[in-house]
Amino acid sequence: MSRESEVEFQPHVPASESPVEATIKAVAVGIFFGIAFGAANAYLGLLAGLTISTSIPVAVLSVGAFRILAAFGKKAGILEANLAQTVGSASSSVASGVIFTLPALFLWELDPSLLQMTLLALAGGLLGVLFMVPLRRFLIAKEHGKLPYPEGTACAEVLVAADRGGATARNVFLGLGVGAVFKFLFGALKLLPETVSRAVPFLPKAELGLRMSSALFGVGFILGPRIGAVMVSGSLLAWLVIIPGIAIWGGELTTPFYPETELLIAEMSASQIWNRYVRYIGAGAVACAGILTLIRSLPTMIESIKIGIEQMKKRVEGAGLSVPRTDLDLPLPLVGLGAGCVALMLAVLPQAFGVVDSFSTRAIAALLVVIFAFFFVTVSSRIVGLVGQTSNPTSGMTIASLLGTAAIFLALGWTDDSGKVAALTVGAVVAIAASISGDTSQDLKTGFLLGATPRIQQLGELLGVLTSAVFVCITVIVLAKTYGFGDEALPAPQATLMKLVIEGVLERSLPWVLVGIGAALAAVAAALRVPSLPFAVGVYLPVSTLLPLFLGGLLRLVLERASKRRKESEEVQTERRQKGILFGSGLVGGEGLMGVGIAAFALITSQKPAGLGFQLGGSFAPLLAVSALVLLGYLFVRWTRPDGSAPQD
Repeated sequence: MSRESEVEFQPHVPASESPVEATIKAVAVGIFFGIAFGAANAYLGLLAGLTISTSIPVAVLSVGAFRILAAFGKKAGILEANLAQTVGSASSSVASGVIFTLPALFLWELDPSLLQMTLLALAGGLLGVLFMVPLRRFLIAKEHGKLPYPEGTACAEVLVAADRGGATARNVFLGLGVGAVFKFLFGALKLLPETVSRAVPFLPKAELGLRMSSALFGVGFILGPRIGAVMVSGSLLAWLVIIPGIAIWGGELTTPFYPETELLIAEMSASQIWNRYVRYIGAGAVACAGILTLIRSLPTMIESIKIGIEQMKKRVEGAGLSVPRTDLDLPLPLVGLGAGCVALMLAVLPQAFGVVDSFSTRAIAALLVVIFAFFFVTVSSRIVGLVGQTSNPTSGMTIASLLGTAAIFLALGWTDDSGKVAALTVGAVVAIAASISGDTSQDLKTGFLLGATPRIQQLGELLGVLTSAVFVCITVIVLAKTYGFGDEALPAPQATLMKLVIEGVLERSLPWVLVGIGAALAAVAAALRVPSLPFAVGVYLPVSTLLPLFLGGLLRLVLERASKRRKESEEVQTERRQKGILFGSGLVGGEGLMGVGIAAFALITSQKPAGLGFQLGGSFAPLLAVSALVLLGYLFVRWTRPDGSAPQD
C-alpha cells in the first residue's frame, strides 16, 4: 500500500480528537467478560481441540453492559467499548495456548501447581503482546487493504453499528442461557444420555456417535459448513474405515500388537482400537499438517521478519519525531526490557519449569522460549491477517517448537522427566505467545479502523493477560481434578498430541508405522487441496465430538441458501449471519461456564454429578436426546430471522 493511501484512510474517530478510552468502567467490564469467556474457551478446547475468537461476542456484551450502566451515569463512547473488548478477548487466546499444552502435565501425573501454570501463561501472554508492538505499523497500518484481519474488521463494524444504535447483545444472552440449560440437563441432571452411539452394520467394530453439545453445535455454525465437513470427513474415515480395517487385519493375530501390550485386537472395542492405534495415526496426521502449514507460510515468515526488523530500525531513527495519537505505541525499550524480564523470570524461578532443578536447563529453555516466541509471533500475526484468529495454526507452531526443543534436549542427553517438562513448557509459552499475538493483531486492526490509541490497546492486552491467566489455569485444574483428561469426557486432544510428540522424540518410543500412516493421510489431503489441519484434527477426535459441529455448519448452509432463494437483500443476509454467530458464541459461553460450574461443584463435594438417578423416556431416551438437538436447530432458525417474530436489533 502506498504512503498516499495510508494517509487518505480516515478512522471512525479522527486522530485530531481525543475521546475518553481508558476508564474504570471499560476495564472492569472487559475483565469480567474476559474471565467468563476464558473459562468457557478452556472447556471448549479441552472438549473439541479448538477454540473460537471471542472479540465480537465480548464487544456486543460490552455494549449491552454499557447501555445498562448508562442509566446510572454517562454514556460510554465507542473507544471505551473497544478497550473493553480488547481486555476481554485476550483471555480466550491465553486459554487456547494453555489447553493446547499444559494438560499434558496432568497426563504425566505430575500435578502442576497453580503458580507454575500461571507463570507460564503470563510469560507467553506478555511475550505475545510485547513482540507484536514493533510489527503493528507494518502489518496493521501499512498493509491496510492487503491484510483484512477478518475478526478485527468485523468487530469494528459491530462496534460502529452499536454506536449508531444498530446492534444488540440479546442473541448472545439467549445463547448463554440456552447453552447453560442444555449442559445442566445433560451434564448435571443427566435426564438424557449425553452421547448417543450405534454400531454400524456390516463393518466390524465401526461405530457412529453423536454428543449432545450445544457448544459444538454453535461452533459448527460459527465455522461454517466447509470446515465442519472437512473435520467430520476425517473422523468418519477413522471410525468407518480405519477402525474396521484394523479389526479385520488384526482379527487373526494371536499376540497383542504394539503399542498395546495386553489385549488382542479381536478383544478390543472400537474405542479401545481408537485409543491404542488411531490416536497415533491422528497424531501423525496433525503433526504433518502442522508442518505443511508452516512450510507454506515460510515466504510469509521471512518477509514479515525482514520488514519487521526494518520497521524497528526506522522507528528507532525517528524516535524523536512527533506522531499522532492513533500512531502511538509502547516504547521499544520497554518491549526489550519486558522480554528480558520474562526470560530472566523463567530461568531464575524454579516454579516456572516445575521439576526442572538445573539452572542451566532452565536458562537454555528460557532462551529457546524467547527465540521461538519471537519467530512464531511474527508468523501468527501475519497469518491471522489473512485467515482469521479461529484458523490460526497454533498447534502446528507448537509442534514445530516442541520438535526443535526436544531434538536439542535429546542431543544434550536430557531425556528424563525434567527434560520432558522443560520441552513441554517451552512449547506452552510459545503456543500462548503465538495465540495472544493473533488476538492482539485483530484487536489492533479494530482499533486502527475505529481510531483508537494503540498504546492504550497494548496496555489493555497486557492487563487482559494479567487478569485472566490465573482464572484460566484454575479452570484447567478444576476440570482435571474432576474429570481427568484423555478420555471421552474431556479428550484434551492437542495436549495429548504434544505429550506423544515429546515422549516419542525423547524416548524413541513412537509407533512410527502408525504415525507414518497418519502423515501420509495428511499429505494426500493437502495434495487434493483439502484443508489438511482440520482434516487431521478430525482423524484425531472421536466422531461423536465432530458430528454436532458438522450439523451446526450444515444448518448455516441451509439457512444461507434459503435466504438466497428468497432473494433477500445483502443486509438481511448479513443480519441473519451475525445473529446466528452471536447466538452460537453465546452457546459456547453458556455450556462452557456451566461445565466449569459443574466441575467446581463436583470438586467441592468430592464426587462427579450422578444426576437424578433416572432418564426420561426409558428406551426412547436416545431419541429424545437427539430431539433436543433438533430443538436447538429450531431455535437457531427462529432467532436468526430478521422479522418481528425474532429478537430485533
